[in-house]
Amino acid sequence: MASERNGDGGKERAGENGNGGGVSLELPEIRYTKLFINGAFVDAVSGKTFETRDPRTGDVIASIAEGDREDVDLAVKAAREAFDHGKWPRMPGSERGRIMMKYADLVEQHAEELTLLESLDAGKPRTVTRVVDIGTSATSLRYFAGAADKIHGETLKMSTQFQGHTLREPMGVAGLIIPWNFPAIMFFCKVAPALAAGCTMVVKPAEQTPLSALYFAHFAKQAGVPDGVINVITGFGPTAGAAIASHMDVDMVSFTGSTAVGRLIMEASARSNLKPVSLELGGKSPLIIFEDADVDLAVDLSISANFFNKGEACLAASRVYLQEGIYDRFVKKLADRMESWVVGDPFDPRVNQGPQVNKEQYEKVLSYIDHGKREGANVLTGGKPCGQRGYYIEPTVFTEVKDDMIIAKEEIFGPVMCLMKFRTVEEVIAKANDTRYGLAAGVVTKDIDVANRMTRSIRAGVVWVNCYFAMDADCPFGGRKMSGFGKDASMHALDKFLAVKAVVTPVYDSPWL
Repeated sequence: MASERNGDGGKERAGENGNGGGVSLELPEIRYTKLFINGAFVDAVSGKTFETRDPRTGDVIASIAEGDREDVDLAVKAAREAFDHGKWPRMPGSERGRIMMKYADLVEQHAEELTLLESLDAGKPRTVTRVVDIGTSATSLRYFAGAADKIHGETLKMSTQFQGHTLREPMGVAGLIIPWNFPAIMFFCKVAPALAAGCTMVVKPAEQTPLSALYFAHFAKQAGVPDGVINVITGFGPTAGAAIASHMDVDMVSFTGSTAVGRLIMEASARSNLKPVSLELGGKSPLIIFEDADVDLAVDLSISANFFNKGEACLAASRVYLQEGIYDRFVKKLADRMESWVVGDPFDPRVNQGPQVNKEQYEKVLSYIDHGKREGANVLTGGKPCGQRGYYIEPTVFTEVKDDMIIAKEEIFGPVMCLMKFRTVEEVIAKANDTRYGLAAGVVTKDIDVANRMTRSIRAGVVWVNCYFAMDADCPFGGRKMSGFGKDASMHALDKFLAVKAVVTPVYDSPWL
């Protein structure tokens, strides 16, 4: 696999590769590499930059401004001014919705350029990125644009000589810290409801995938979002991210990422101004397949649930529990299916799986695969790196996995599937819940009674029956236990950006209470 700089304003042409054939296309010019503060692109105060790299090759894509505490201070100041004295929170919800619809139009109009950027920066297959990542981003904007004028309070029927009502008011300045696995989706998963609620915000994209957030900032200004409402600080978690989490003038934080960093976010909140925190964290989700299941469907779902987005998904069902009666048929069909799975350049339309996002994640996943081998799990498929350059890993399926193995307990965040057997419903409920996580689960069965029992018994934020990754703007998404709290989709997502205020007045000489 190779890529070649053309010397034409930063454009690049993707060429032959060793992981799925040759592709040739002109990649977009990287136009935005600076911080976005108060409606303008600016250098970091320190003048520092960092490199974002192409996971296909390890080559540098661009140098990006490295924001730090001083830059966060400037961004928060701009957001504070825009909230306290600007027009965004004071606009009718219908006007905010109109601007958000125009914002969605711009995302759709530039969908091809954004798709190439996202695929380049994150190693995502181009065909999937266009439909899923960029398509979902525009859909999220439109969904919350429609919600902007539908934020209502309640009338309170008080028991004494008083009457009351509630107001749902924007929280203020929101700190939004997004992950690297779905940069575009997670940007709008947080930005869209914050905009609808009337908040202003400081967004920190992941340092591994900063490019699309800067383009989205530019489109926000074009759409008519006032200066200071959306600010984007590119940089590192321990510096820029920590500065947002601990800032005394940030009113709430929404974070998606690892459980370990989620703890740090909560600690920073407690030590600063006790700002509310919403966390969407790690997962080790079970996919439970009963012996009455359609084997072909079960195999398809397990592949999607584990290898979609090269396994870099908090929802990945990396614990696949198979009832004993279906185990052998499932394993055979799965092995056959994986023979046609293509790992390679994400710009090649024949490719199913691109590279891991960077060298660090690549090495982390390979270390988990080594753990599985040492612990005695059997490698059914994969188990090795592949390709001559870049961060490619064969999709790996382990059989004979035990519940106490590291690969069965810890989030791997890579293309690794663990197969385990069970006998009874009671046994698999206990196994499914025997984890510190509670993000998602899947159940495959034709028995409605079994399906109902499983969905009521599994402690997770979402349970899919005979499907997986069935996501929608109107479907709440968020976890339980150490997978976090708060929702990042549906009307529930507005809750974290709104404060509830009760208003009470006396009622004199009312004929009724």
